Amino acid sequence: MTSKQAALNLLGLAQRAGRVISGTDLVLARMAQAKLVLIAADLSSKTAADIRQAAKAHSVPLIKIFTGAELSQAIGRQRKVVAIADAGFAQALMKKINQGA
Repeated sequence: MTSKQAALNLLGLAQRAGRVISGTDLVLARMAQAKLVLIAADLSSKTAADIRQAAKAHSVPLIKIFTGAELSQAIGRQRKVVAIADAGFAQALMKKINQGA
C-alpha cells in the first residue's frame, strides 16, 4: 500500500469517527475547528483561493495532493474540500502524507 493510499484510508477512518468536516461552505464556516484542510487538486481556482485565505487566517495547514475523486471515495461523499477536526487524526494524516504521498 502506498503512503498516499494509507493517508486516504486514514481520512476514511476519520470520516467514520465523525471528525471530518466536508464541503466548501461547511469548511469555511467551521475553519476555527479545523486542524488540517485538504483541497482537491482539481478544485476551481476561486474556491481554492477562498479556502486558502481562510486557512491562512486561522493558521490551519492546507494540503493539495489528492484529486476530488480520491477525496470523495475516501469519505464516501462527493466532495473537493474536507477538513479534519481532530488533532490526532490531522497529525497522523500529515505523517502519512510526509512519508511520500
